[in-house]
Amino acid sequence: MEALGVPWFMAVRLLGPPVFLFVVGGALVLWRRPARSGVIWAALAVNLTAAALPFLWIGAQILTDQAERTVYGLVMTLLQPSVVLVAWSLMLWAAVSAPASDRRTKAGGGGRTTTEAERAPENIG
Repeated sequence: MEALGVPWFMAVRLLGPPVFLFVVGGALVLWRRPARSGVIWAALAVNLTAAALPFLWIGAQILTDQAERTVYGLVMTLLQPSVVLVAWSLMLWAAVSAPASDRRTKAGGGGRTTTEAERAPENIG
């Protein structure tokens, strides 16, 4: 990070929370196995990518000798929040939408239908 002109504490401060979220979120996905685990993995990865974008951007500017062009900084200022918005939108979609198997049984097609006796509560006692 020092080679890019970024102190280590800034890299840890900016990358630490997304890395922690990726590790803990990934562990929860592996442990709980949610219905839309692929979308959740994508959201975690996109969030981590969004946190790394400034460092990737600085590296790309140094490699292309465009570090003094301020118009590129404006693009980055708009790009990173947009990528974070995509990550949180994916996570929201995974949390709110029902899996395809639930939609089929609710719609009445494709699933096994239950009789009235099977749906009635069991009288115990």
